Amino acid sequence: MSEIIKNENNFVGYEYKDITVKRAKESLYADGYTHFGWMMEGTSTPIQSVGAVTMKYKRDRNIRNKAELTRLQRQFEACVKDIERLERSITMAASTAAYVVGVAGTGLMAGSTFAYLAGMLPLTIILAVLGLTGWIIPYYGYSSIRKKKTDKVAPFIDKKYDEIYEVCQKGNSLLAK
Repeated sequence: MSEIIKNENNFVGYEYKDITVKRAKESLYADGYTHFGWMMEGTSTPIQSVGAVTMKYKRDRNIRNKAELTRLQRQFEACVKDIERLERSITMAASTAAYVVGVAGTGLMAGSTFAYLAGMLPLTIILAVLGLTGWIIPYYGYSSIRKKKTDKVAPFIDKKYDEIYEVCQKGNSLLAK
């Protein structure tokens, strides 16, 4: 979609772009896209996704170095997606471990119930204690694994932010020419 506006005998044709991003990354996109020649027109909150925001941009269709700016913009978007993937991996590993231990605790509790029905009281007590432990440990395991994974992934996330900085700097220098 394009619109041509007439301003005092100068024609400016615009191209438009709408992107939907997570609210936590809104400022990153708002700052980053300006370095590729985009001007933000506004934002809106889509009904179907609560934690997201739709950002509306426009830029001059005849901008200089458009191909290179588009390539840098794609590189910027890829870096942001890598950051999101790395951030998701932190909680994914911790959640998976917590769920596995919690399900094992539930299995032990079920075994305790069956042992009680079979009249094996000592086995019932042992399995019940292990089952309760299997329900308590996931919280502490989740916290511990998440902290370790965060410490491991943080340098990679920082490198991606540095790469975003360099890409935006290159884009901005192309706009100045």
